[in-house]
Amino acid sequence: MDAYKLEEGTHYSSAAERVDTSSLRIRPAPDVPQDIFDDDLQSKFIQEHLNDPNFDLHKNYPPSFVSDNEHGPTPPYERDSKKLDYSDADSHYSTSRAESRVSTAIEFDDESPYPEVRAAVASVDDPTMPVNTFRMWFLGILLSLLTSGFNQIFSMRYPSVYITGIVAQLVSLPLGRGLAAILPTTVFNTFGYKWSLNPGPFTIKEHVCITVMANVVWGGAYSTEVVLSQRVFYGQKTPMSYQILLALGSQIIGFSLGGLLRQFVVWPSSMIWPGALVNSALFNTLHKNYGKRDRGHITRERFFVIAMICSFIWYWIPGFLFTALSMFNWVCWIAPNNIVVNALFGTNTGLGMSMLSFDWSMIAFIGSPLVTPWWSQMNTGVAFIIMFWFIAPILYFTNVWNSAFFPISAPVTFDNTGAPYQAIQIITDGVFDLAKYQAYSPVFLTTTLALAYGIAFAAFPAVFVHTFLWFRKDIVRRFRSSLKDERDVHSRLMLAYREVPAWWYGLVGIIAFAFFCTAIEIVPTQLPIWAAVVGIILASILAIPLAMLQAITNQQVPTQVMHELIAGYMLPGKPIANIIFKTIAFITSNQAVNFAGDLKLGHYMKIPPRIMFMIQVVASIVACIWVTLIQDWMLNNVEDICTPGQKQGFRCPGSTTFYSASVIWGAVGPRRLFSPGAPYSGLLWFFPVGILAPIPFYFLARRFPLSFYRYVNIPVFFAGLAAMPPASGINYASWVLAGFIFNYVIRRFHFRWWMRYNYILSAALDAGAVFAMVVLFFAFGLPKTGGIELNWWGNTVWQNTADANGIPFKAMPDSGFVGPSTWS
Repeated sequence: MDAYKLEEGTHYSSAAERVDTSSLRIRPAPDVPQDIFDDDLQSKFIQEHLNDPNFDLHKNYPPSFVSDNEHGPTPPYERDSKKLDYSDADSHYSTSRAESRVSTAIEFDDESPYPEVRAAVASVDDPTMPVNTFRMWFLGILLSLLTSGFNQIFSMRYPSVYITGIVAQLVSLPLGRGLAAILPTTVFNTFGYKWSLNPGPFTIKEHVCITVMANVVWGGAYSTEVVLSQRVFYGQKTPMSYQILLALGSQIIGFSLGGLLRQFVVWPSSMIWPGALVNSALFNTLHKNYGKRDRGHITRERFFVIAMICSFIWYWIPGFLFTALSMFNWVCWIAPNNIVVNALFGTNTGLGMSMLSFDWSMIAFIGSPLVTPWWSQMNTGVAFIIMFWFIAPILYFTNVWNSAFFPISAPVTFDNTGAPYQAIQIITDGVFDLAKYQAYSPVFLTTTLALAYGIAFAAFPAVFVHTFLWFRKDIVRRFRSSLKDERDVHSRLMLAYREVPAWWYGLVGIIAFAFFCTAIEIVPTQLPIWAAVVGIILASILAIPLAMLQAITNQQVPTQVMHELIAGYMLPGKPIANIIFKTIAFITSNQAVNFAGDLKLGHYMKIPPRIMFMIQVVASIVACIWVTLIQDWMLNNVEDICTPGQKQGFRCPGSTTFYSASVIWGAVGPRRLFSPGAPYSGLLWFFPVGILAPIPFYFLARRFPLSFYRYVNIPVFFAGLAAMPPASGINYASWVLAGFIFNYVIRRFHFRWWMRYNYILSAALDAGAVFAMVVLFFAFGLPKTGGIELNWWGNTVWQNTADANGIPFKAMPDSGFVGPSTWS
């Protein structure tokens, strides 16, 4: 029953209260004029925190800035800064001490200096709380199988729906409490180890572990796309041993790398991981184990339930009853046949200047706007306006790259007749066929897709330059640091648990690499082992900067295009090798970042690190085998699978796009598209732009540390646009507007409300929309009759436009094709 006390709100002392202060030495007064000392210390303090845009330099100052005359010779761990103002925050979370990420800058800190963290994370812990229980393993594995299996099946269907981690987070709570009510409490003694099927009430730590297992697996295994392309589109035979080894090898290497990132992106308090904060806030809300109940305010639990129900009900309007509110291209309704108006204001193949959407799934298409920091959203918003609302129309209407003969925005490529490019037309036995290519067509890109490739070219070097400029000292220092060097309360509380040795992660990585190398040798994949090593080295180099950017900005930097480009030059004419290289290079770094994010959630929720290691490894292995078996069964038993006319809708839209990319980058190759003299060679100028752009803003921020320059983040500026296309301006404009309202206006003028409810509201809106989509899909979208639709003006007005029909600005020439008459 002791483990249950935390859930009943029993007060526990923080780590700082348990510190033995008898050994601490009182810092003597400096033998220099106080104003000089303060100026030097303030300058050093600002420079140390300059690379952390989430740290408010206007409010947070080190304790030593306060004159000794005000406090007397008080020990530094008791000294309060008068300049630090958190008066708007909840009293339970407020603190008067700021924290430096340099471990020697301040001895102790009882709370995080980041209001986002204080609003979501409890600064108390009960190390005796049960976590490694039968309930946790049973529900964790069960939900891992259900979520990954369901998503694997429906990823091959159009239209589709996905079960995300938040669904597992909400469903597992009643299931866990149900098991706590029915399982026997008998205590067993196994070789001296006492355990029980039911050690007491269902705990928050069990709940976290179950959710982490579901989070690890809900996206399935990236390698299934490779196997499907090989079997369906390239006609190769893939034995089960190859499929499982490829899945385990490619997925688990990323996990190993993620564990090695702990000292860089998990332990430091400045790596706040906004996505983990949402989960943490929801966990604490559901279990009522943090914060004091304020009189006169609705509780977080009730607020979450009400907001989720409202989100569920509302989604039926833009999602089914009045879909025009989702694709709110209202200007196109006025002029449905005006091509210029539809190109600018359309939301299907236009630029989305209509601005608004009333559908939360559209607003949060690129991530919840309530979670991403406002300064990060501003980078993305400004970049979008410049690149897609200013440059893109100029390029399109002046017919650069012959783009005016195609829609201004589409995620697919086209041939010279204006039809979607048929990649299968230029492949023979899985290899590029030059004669077929010359007889068919070169590849044409839409304006937004071409710009998206250029932006990806700029983002890639910008990540390295930005990281070198801003974080080189932090990275070097943290190579020698450990958890004991951290000074924030959450790291000190985690000292109660044994850490995972680095060699555990290294051993897992070596085994996974052996699996991967075995897999690519079993089947003729066209990928040599040396190329796989290059991919893993590239992923390892990218892992730290990518993880740092996501931890600070909540923005992912997509790298698939660069991996395809590198493989296209390194292994020309080998499309299967291209997609396998992309898989090992992209998914390794991507999985490393995702696993590190889950480790940060475990850090916030005080999950023993060795338990986190076990649940992540087990969930990954189980899911890799499970989704591989499911896909193999479907490919063998579903008639006409992955064909446009498949009766049950299993047309594999994502896999078809994946295959087409393999042909464009691996078969046609980047040499025919981007090398000097090629049609899109001008996009190569984005590389020097990405290299040079971070430099002036870095020096401006150093010169003017309290100005807006420290918030300019060039990797986010470019990488935030990765959803274009298929996203449109309506997604970005609605996202930025919602972020402005909640993360700027409300955070600035109603800070107490923002601290109390912001992250809870984000989780509630997500949960309500997801549950509504699931219900709508199974109730109205899945029946054998083809689904139930409401055919009225509100559901058809946005479809009867030039935007929805993808009509280009210019009609095809009389010759019937566009571009050169010969190509090679």
